[in-house]
Amino acid sequence: MDALSLMIWNWQQPDWPHFTYGKARFEELEAQFLRRSGVLLGSYRHVGEDDKAVLAIELMTGEALKTSAIEGEILNRDSVHSSIRGHFGLDPGLLKVSPAERGIAALMADLYRDPMESLTHELLFSWHTMIMAGRTDVAGIGRYRTHDEPMQVISGPDYKPKVHFEAPPSKSMQREMARFISWFNDTAPGNAAPLPALIRASIAHLYFVSIHPFEDGNGRIARGLAQKVLSQSLGQPVPMALSLVIERQKKTYYSVLESSNKHNVIDEWADYFAAVVLNAQDYTQRMVDFAIGKAQLYGKVRGQLNPRQEKALARVFREGLEGFKGGLSAENYIGITGASRATATRDLNGLTAMGALVRTGERKSARYWLNIESTRRNRQAAR
Repeated sequence: MDALSLMIWNWQQPDWPHFTYGKARFEELEAQFLRRSGVLLGSYRHVGEDDKAVLAIELMTGEALKTSAIEGEILNRDSVHSSIRGHFGLDPGLLKVSPAERGIAALMADLYRDPMESLTHELLFSWHTMIMAGRTDVAGIGRYRTHDEPMQVISGPDYKPKVHFEAPPSKSMQREMARFISWFNDTAPGNAAPLPALIRASIAHLYFVSIHPFEDGNGRIARGLAQKVLSQSLGQPVPMALSLVIERQKKTYYSVLESSNKHNVIDEWADYFAAVVLNAQDYTQRMVDFAIGKAQLYGKVRGQLNPRQEKALARVFREGLEGFKGGLSAENYIGITGASRATATRDLNGLTAMGALVRTGERKSARYWLNIESTRRNRQAAR
């Protein structure tokens, strides 16, 4: 008997798929999530409808890029952003969008449109078809896998592969996925066996990737399911920066997944994923605060800006929460507006005087930052 045949995975355990965890240890985390959710939704109501649409599209664009990057797929931001805008009836621009960019944009839009919709096989097949758009190397697009050979997650050279996980055999996919879908729908708010949001999102992700029902794209769909869980818990679509948080420490993500796929006691995984959600919630709150700060700043300087300042300020806001790396410089301003150095200096001083920008440093080291609270940590980090 070889070493692989001795390996026991979570789905081979007698308690599969009954995941267990110390409920008491997560009560405070769930309480944090609910408190922050209340603040987030309260803040969201203060965002104007136009800015709300811009905010949602920015969050969806970021998630689309990062969930793809986790799988090693680097997409063009402008193309994804343009495609998502098109899904919401906004001018998508004239950019050429690849099938992969169009597909992940379609998934993000679908997750946003109706998060309260029940999960079905057909919905999952639709999502898989979206994210596999343009792929010719994947068999069985839009259906569960059917091949006889084991579905394994492997790394290393062919002569010495390391098996990180082996999923249930393809012949059990219909049974496994019927059970998963029943669990997902039963645990939704107001249904037969509702679960708290953080635990439900944690289990949904781990449970789905443990089944690994598709030839490819399982991670992206699992993260989409976690987004669906969180929106259902809030009763409305509020995209959260889950993949952004995960991608920043991708090695930890895969490491905890691997250590959690051999048993069904999931405290380690639930701890990790709860922290991801809370960090994503914090980032999303900052994005909402950024949108509110943007509206307030424009209200303060209305009628005071010349065309160059309007153009530059709009460009700085397009950089989003992270802003220009190291802050806006005079050279940046010249590049954006075409102004001379003397005019750029005068314009930047004017933006500072009217309270639109905050300056740090002097002379050649001078950098300019949006004067809104949500970007303060960027200024502090650059000092």
